[in-house]
Amino acid sequence: MNERAILLVDMQSFYASVEKVEAPHLKDVPLIVSGDPERRSGVVLAACPLAKKRGVQNASRLWEAQEKCPEAVVVRPRMQRYLDISVMITELLEQYTDLVEPYSIDEQFLDITGSLTLLGSPREIAQNIQTTIMNQTGIYARVGIGPNKVLAKMACDHFAKKNSSGIYELRADSVSADLWPLPIGKLFGVGKRMEHHLKRMGISTIGTLATYPLDRLKKRWGINGEILQRTALGHDPSPVTVHTHNEQKAVGHHMTLPHDYASFEDIKVALLELSEEVARRARFKHYLGQTVSVGVRGADFSHPTGFHRQIKLHSPTQYGTDIAEAAIQLCQQHWDGQPIRSVGITLSQLQSDSQYQLNLFDHHVQKDKLSKVFDAIHIKYGPAALLHASSLTSAGQAYHRAEKIGGHYK
Repeated sequence: MNERAILLVDMQSFYASVEKVEAPHLKDVPLIVSGDPERRSGVVLAACPLAKKRGVQNASRLWEAQEKCPEAVVVRPRMQRYLDISVMITELLEQYTDLVEPYSIDEQFLDITGSLTLLGSPREIAQNIQTTIMNQTGIYARVGIGPNKVLAKMACDHFAKKNSSGIYELRADSVSADLWPLPIGKLFGVGKRMEHHLKRMGISTIGTLATYPLDRLKKRWGINGEILQRTALGHDPSPVTVHTHNEQKAVGHHMTLPHDYASFEDIKVALLELSEEVARRARFKHYLGQTVSVGVRGADFSHPTGFHRQIKLHSPTQYGTDIAEAAIQLCQQHWDGQPIRSVGITLSQLQSDSQYQLNLFDHHVQKDKLSKVFDAIHIKYGPAALLHASSLTSAGQAYHRAEKIGGHYK
């Protein structure tokens, strides 16, 4: 069997690139795409290369970015436009293979194994893709090439982005030379917390993890320990599939608050709004969920506080009141009383809503009828047409967020 040829195509500074293409006078100016600073959502979503050279980093706070680069032009995000361009790029990539898997709004996997005899080598196809995307959208793409998805991803992130051509191939026989010397935090799937744990075990590089005794890794993390080592070895059998995102493991929603919420009554308003949004998404995708998770982050960055807890419901649900009751209970039990900056709710253990077990004490039929009315009104008149009265208080955000996509302006 021939080795697979997988590409990871990544759009450089995607949001900022879109803004520069559509505003040519900003071409040679440092540009930052950020949320609405007046509502405390001033986080850098994207910075162009000129701004990054001045030290601006994605996910940093806007005021910090402006201190590093005072001359930067700051624009609000236009999420609908970015989504439209992302779909356009997907359609361009489908000219090269029918196996295109969106990984994020600005990254897409391609399996071009079946296209090699027609379109040339992986590098030739990557160069062609770069040219096509640039000509059609004006956006520069970097491309990682590998025999599987994980190596293509790391080829793009750690090598193609620093390569003058914007293309890099990470082969199975070059993993030990190219990948193993990198710090363990560079390994795909290793976050800050896992990096800390691995370093405490004396694992500071990817190569150290690749040659670490497997039994000790499995004893500490079970099957996840083996997966981490297989990743370090460059092994990844997962296919590129267009159906990856058709089935979800969870439905969730998160919001950064416009100011610190210090009272439980204000926090309850946010929990109720999030619960209704999560429930609406679950109904739209025809899911019921049985586990509710709540995550809260404190307002003090220098001394992080907050919690992440979950609770299993007596029966699966897709109704906001059920989710809100569980979320409020979790917050009552675990909130430390310190002001919070953000909160999120997730509904997991999903199953299809095509069949369910009736509960004599759950009033399922009444909830179902009421939810269908709510959904019909939202579809016809918009998400702000029908709200809980608490959303009209100063703590409410539902009316304002109705103007956004994914928490950002359309």
